[in-house]
Amino acid sequence: MNNNDAQCCSEEMLDKYAQKLKVCGHPLRLKLLCLIERNSSCVSDLWQCLNQPQPVISQHLAVLKDKNIVSSITEGNKRIYSIVDPFVKSLVQSFDNE
Repeated sequence: MNNNDAQCCSEEMLDKYAQKLKVCGHPLRLKLLCLIERNSSCVSDLWQCLNQPQPVISQHLAVLKDKNIVSSITEGNKRIYSIVDPFVKSLVQSFDNE
């Protein structure tokens, strides 16, 4: 095992990635992340696409935003979301290869 292997498997790194996976592991959040990655969507697009009430989608987006997995910008009267965490972005992008 080389030094890079030891760094990747450090308790600190494992805890960091485990927390990200835990937050993203909720099925609805995972769907949100997939939609955001493909479309950089606003809340109204997301709740309509997922057939969920707007408050439910907003609550899940707030969790993702609080954990610095997504961010949003305001365009007119819309808030557009995008994935900013490189680990999560890579994970979601890998779904297209399945």
